[in-house]
Amino acid sequence: MKTKFFGALALMIFAASTLNSCKKKEEHPNATEGDVELEFDHKWGPAFAAFAMNTEMTHPATGEKMTFTTLNYYISNVKLRKEDGSWWTQPESYHLIKVTENSAPKIKLEDVPVGKYTAIEYTIGVDSTRNVSGAQTGALAASNGMFWSWLTGYIFVKAEGTSPDSGASNGEFKYHLGGFRNENNTNAIRINTQDFPGVLEVKGSHEHHAKVHFYVNCARFWHGGISLQTMHTVHMPGAKAITLSDNFREAFLIHHIH
Repeated sequence: MKTKFFGALALMIFAASTLNSCKKKEEHPNATEGDVELEFDHKWGPAFAAFAMNTEMTHPATGEKMTFTTLNYYISNVKLRKEDGSWWTQPESYHLIKVTENSAPKIKLEDVPVGKYTAIEYTIGVDSTRNVSGAQTGALAASNGMFWSWLTGYIFVKAEGTSPDSGASNGEFKYHLGGFRNENNTNAIRINTQDFPGVLEVKGSHEHHAKVHFYVNCARFWHGGISLQTMHTVHMPGAKAITLSDNFREAFLIHHIH
């Protein structure tokens, strides 16, 4: 009788120990790495009003009315700066953000070393090496509709829509921004390095990841006196693409982290 009792007791202890071990493993699957989520919340104007696709909005500076039908852009070469000043770089870091109705697109950075981080760096666009690297896959696949040719490379930002105030005869605006060559002054690649409003702590858990919440002010395209009457179509690398890329670079604000 005692043998059966102690046998059953041992089995219960073993089961409880195994369950507890699995629970701990689930909570902390890797003690040295965690995940970081970047969320891109699109806004409109200095008051950060809600941005909406396929909905007419009025630009707060120009007074022009416009409706976005497409807004796609690349975020690539993401890096995080640790408290000691060293940088962690995400491998194969190319992400295509496609804005749809009622969406806040997200990028997940996996296997980030545990620690405290103070800043982020990222490219808006695609680096020059990948622009001339031939057929590619994933976010860089030509089927995404963000590639011109081996000569002119990727479209870094694609913004399209309609406007009754457009100077185009068909009432549209089309901004296809790209260009990666320094020698002929068509380089529209833009890099942002931004400090966090505090310290971003990455813990050893893939279940509870750190988050960086961006506000992206889409009205920034038309800063500096740009009007749909005079600049409604940009389809090639050059001065206009550089001007609009400079404006869009300033659209990114880190609103909060947690």
